[in-house]
Amino acid sequence: MEYYIKHRVRVFGPIESTEDDLALIAEEPLSIRVQGQPYSVVMRTPGDELAHTAGFCLGEGIADSLDDIGNLAFCDGDDTNVVTVTLKEPSKKKISDVLARRGYISQTSCGICGKEIVEDLKQELTPVNKDLKLMAGDAVKLIDGLGDFQPLRDKTRAAHGAAIFSKEILRLSVAEDVGRHNALDKAIGKLFLEKKLELAHILVLSSRISYELVQKAARARIPVILAVSRPTALAASLALELNMTIACLSKGGGLIVFSGHDRIDANLTE
Repeated sequence: MEYYIKHRVRVFGPIESTEDDLALIAEEPLSIRVQGQPYSVVMRTPGDELAHTAGFCLGEGIADSLDDIGNLAFCDGDDTNVVTVTLKEPSKKKISDVLARRGYISQTSCGICGKEIVEDLKQELTPVNKDLKLMAGDAVKLIDGLGDFQPLRDKTRAAHGAAIFSKEILRLSVAEDVGRHNALDKAIGKLFLEKKLELAHILVLSSRISYELVQKAARARIPVILAVSRPTALAASLALELNMTIACLSKGGGLIVFSGHDRIDANLTE
């Protein structure tokens, strides 16, 4: 399946203008239905729909473990734009609370606002206590190397990426999408469906670190987030509260650590 579409453009140069076909990243709606009812529509790049939905359910608090989900499937055989989630009986009770908060809790596209909402979301999260020691030099290499796992970005120059690594810095999962939240949901969802999420220790993002991304990583129990760009103030504050490590590249080629400094070895090289 192609995740991009060729588009005819005119390129104006210093001497002449030319025409060319450029790859534009695909964007389509994904409708997520929970217990037979519409829950959310997210704009995303097609692909990994079931993993995307699984990661979304974990991040939203619809499911705490894969055992909560009874069935996860496309609504119609060939319709990859509608996925339905059916929960097992013991897990249905909490859905009423999630649906009650549905009007403002979804993080997928628009972000969040309001102090009351932020405090409400914090109540759903618990500190991440996984141990890890990561050399600053390895952290920088992971951020710099994220592009090596982004073929869609190479084609379109418009895809966000999320890569998840183990404690031993073994790559576990990678995903790309037009939306940074979607890329993370897909990367988490792949491990969630494979029941390997406990191996996840390091998350590398192509985007800035926003509050919502820290929230999703916390739900997946990932202690370290590395990114190209700096976090928001709210993201850094939440990471401190949740015992998470977040860091980004510095201008001089080093690493800036905003929280969880004890997990980072100051050495840039062994």
